[in-house]
Amino acid sequence: MRREGLLNLVLMLLLAVVPLVAVWLDEPFYSTLATRMAILALGAVGLNLVLGFGGLVSFGHAAFFGIGGYVAGIIATHAMNSETLLGLPVSDQMPVIWLVAAFVCAVVALPIGAISLRTSGVYFIMITLAFAQMVYYFAISWPAYGGEDGLSISVRNAFPGLNTAAPLSFFFVSYGLLLAALLLVWRIRDSRFGSALQAARQNETRVAAVGIRPYQIRLAAFVISAVITGIAGTLFANLNRFVSPSMMSWQMSGELIVLIILGGTGRLFGPVAGAILFVLLESMLGGVTERWQFFLGFILLGVVLFARGGIVGLIAGKARHG
Repeated sequence: MRREGLLNLVLMLLLAVVPLVAVWLDEPFYSTLATRMAILALGAVGLNLVLGFGGLVSFGHAAFFGIGGYVAGIIATHAMNSETLLGLPVSDQMPVIWLVAAFVCAVVALPIGAISLRTSGVYFIMITLAFAQMVYYFAISWPAYGGEDGLSISVRNAFPGLNTAAPLSFFFVSYGLLLAALLLVWRIRDSRFGSALQAARQNETRVAAVGIRPYQIRLAAFVISAVITGIAGTLFANLNRFVSPSMMSWQMSGELIVLIILGGTGRLFGPVAGAILFVLLESMLGGVTERWQFFLGFILLGVVLFARGGIVGLIAGKARHG
């Protein structure tokens, strides 16, 4: 087994074992910590599809993360009050909510991607940021669902056969979705579509010369990426039992990018490694100082200067991305 493949396996096993040990020690806090790692990793896996494999630095993915959260929160509120939504009955079942969130994120991502992808470089970064800010301010000015104060979720969305209020059950729901997303992105990366996406990142002109339209490839990847990040948002809202416009802020987009850089841009399991390190730093250093991001900045600087493959690349060396 290649070194990177072994590292990926260790990361996933480590993430799965932590909540089991936490339950054995009667320390539910660590189960919640592992769940946060899995959810943030899932959101970053979505962004990594366009950033790592497509070379598109999007500062707008927090919009989809927040949209997913609001879908979960709004449906949970209507379900709890036995109300219809847009004249339709609602369900508090997670699989249904994931489908709704995926649909809404895809519908929003399609025009955003269609416009943004007509630009490149810093212009792409700024236009995705502008769209995210538009969604952010829309949420703030939406008093029906909390406006600036956000929206509480009294009871987590349900999952068939599981008690999602139990930390361990909710962790394995999040962990299962992370595995599914990693499998999906792996299949995409190694498909002809994924090869075209990566080729467009390296040389758009040559890709167009062989009859492939980079714009359409990138747009499809952008929409798929938004859907994955949006589903992560539904889990994040359920984890905190609260959703607010802060989930759509540019800082959230920056956080997802930081996870990818820390773990390894373009590495399949880079977002997982980055999320584990980020949450550990947040937990350990956050208990010592409120300015823990200062130290995170030093670590990020070191990764950018001396380990451009991130943690995964540093440990696994220059092996083919796994």
